[in-house]
Amino acid sequence: MTTSTVRQWSDNTRGYAMNAPALIAILLLVAYPIGYSFWVSLHRDNLAQPAARKLIGLDNYLSLVDDPAFLASLRVSALFVLVVLVVTVVLGLVLALVLNETFMGRGVLRSLVLLPWAMPGVVNGLMWRTVFDAKTGALNGVLTELGWIDSYQAWLASESGAFFFTAFAQVWNTLPFTVIILLAGLSTIPRELYDAATVDRAGVVQRFRQVTVPWLLHPLLIVLILETMNAFRAFDTIYVLTGGGPGDATTTVALLTVQRVLTYTDVGLGSAYAWVITLITLVISVAYVGLLYRRGSFEV
Repeated sequence: MTTSTVRQWSDNTRGYAMNAPALIAILLLVAYPIGYSFWVSLHRDNLAQPAARKLIGLDNYLSLVDDPAFLASLRVSALFVLVVLVVTVVLGLVLALVLNETFMGRGVLRSLVLLPWAMPGVVNGLMWRTVFDAKTGALNGVLTELGWIDSYQAWLASESGAFFFTAFAQVWNTLPFTVIILLAGLSTIPRELYDAATVDRAGVVQRFRQVTVPWLLHPLLIVLILETMNAFRAFDTIYVLTGGGPGDATTTVALLTVQRVLTYTDVGLGSAYAWVITLITLVISVAYVGLLYRRGSFEV
């Protein structure tokens, strides 16, 4: 064994030794709970009936196919993710393009954009529940003063209203993250590319399509993956704002999972719900990578 090999082996050993505490902490705090939740999902495990705990394999997962509550929540979750994702990406791109320009007060506006992201989901839900309140809500007050409505409306009483206002609250909370990622992507685009496109008489739309979009595909990939995960896992804002109602209009899979575990104490089936969310987001993330990653390569 040569001296360089010994030195490399020593460096590798030292590196593993220095990272060992962090790796052990990750295993204890992350890997073990994840693995244990999957193990629990393979059991009939209801805290109200501890004696009936039994290993049933994939029966919890197979039962979801005929579970009307789960299927309804899955449809709500899919539509919720679609609405939130489309609105977030479109508005985020528009705001990022605006904030990437040079104008007076740009620094202040960039700072203000971050404020909604700093709000915890519970605070975000409480704020918008106050705004949409049927009796004392600020939205009713403003619209009444403007003469746009004759009387106060119960915005969250209808199924469509509750759904779209809940989606709006989610967009408000997560939009700043999208703006930050896309703005960082825009700042890396060489100015020379736009100058060259202008010399070639490319219009605004052509410059956006041929220069901006290819450079933003990788940041957009990050946004799509993380925002999809956030929308699928959204719980606190929905729970505080509507509680899943009216009816099941805003009962997503994440909300149903918590209800199944905390209200019905069925941790086995609730764990299966949680793992379904994980698998769905994983499949969607892989699809995003397959569609956008290679297309995002841009050679100068």
